[in-house]
Amino acid sequence: MTDILRGTGVALITPFTSDRKIDFDALVRLVEYQIENEIDYLVALGTTGETPTLSDADRFAILDCIIGTVRGRVPLVAGFGGNDTQHILDSIDQYGLNGIEAILSVSPYYNKPNQRGIYQHYAAIAEGCKKPIILYNVPGRTSSNIVASTTLQLARDFKNIIGIKEASGSMEQCMNIIKRRPKGFLVISGDDVLTLPYLSLGMDGVISVIANAFPREYDSMVHAALSGDLKTANQHHYKLLNIMQMIYEDGNPAGVKEVLNNLNIINTNTLRLPLANVNNDVATRIKNEVKKLRKDMISTMLCLQD
Repeated sequence: MTDILRGTGVALITPFTSDRKIDFDALVRLVEYQIENEIDYLVALGTTGETPTLSDADRFAILDCIIGTVRGRVPLVAGFGGNDTQHILDSIDQYGLNGIEAILSVSPYYNKPNQRGIYQHYAAIAEGCKKPIILYNVPGRTSSNIVASTTLQLARDFKNIIGIKEASGSMEQCMNIIKRRPKGFLVISGDDVLTLPYLSLGMDGVISVIANAFPREYDSMVHAALSGDLKTANQHHYKLLNIMQMIYEDGNPAGVKEVLNNLNIINTNTLRLPLANVNNDVATRIKNEVKKLRKDMISTMLCLQD
């Protein structure tokens, strides 16, 4: 199971129409774009998908659309997380999870549970969910950190807790998990810019934001690093470094939606409130960087054809 979730997962955006309804046509186009570019797996309903603004009906409709588009061609991971443990369990029961390989479950936010509460939260989900579970630690959004000892205890106590998406920004914490993890437990980067150094430390891949826009290029970096070819990985990393930094300057997913709009993969770069579009300065720099990257990529393709 864990082998199919090594490499690059894409944290899919949720495209919206100009009146903030879900743009299912654009979502299908985005999913097909990822599959055509040979991404390893897809992740729906994460932070980048603006999940806090989606109703349960919205979420289930998005999953239905993606599952129907994917048709088993790549694995799908679905976000089922939040700060109400029982509601997560009810949602899992209500949807059923057919067509989903695993769930990604973000640590409870706003409530600020202690480590015992975090452990008990995930224990309840592990006991109530038949699918594999990937923990998601992102203290910058949740205001609470899943410390390494809690992650490792959950990994040892529950066979269906198969990995963690680590976005703590702490290399020391990540190294402690990598060093002491049970065999087969995945440690996945949650930060595009830090993925290359994380892979060199022993991580298994990434759940990426920038891969929405540049899936083949980013995936090439990941797989080069996983195979030990750091020279090639460095080349891909530094080619994408500017755009990776830009998409976070004025908020995620506002930045990557700006990129996708420039690439004509989505029809509008609409977000649901309270999120707003990037400012004019960031938008201009993103537009110029996308033009530069497209030109470089076309030149590379022509060279390969020759």
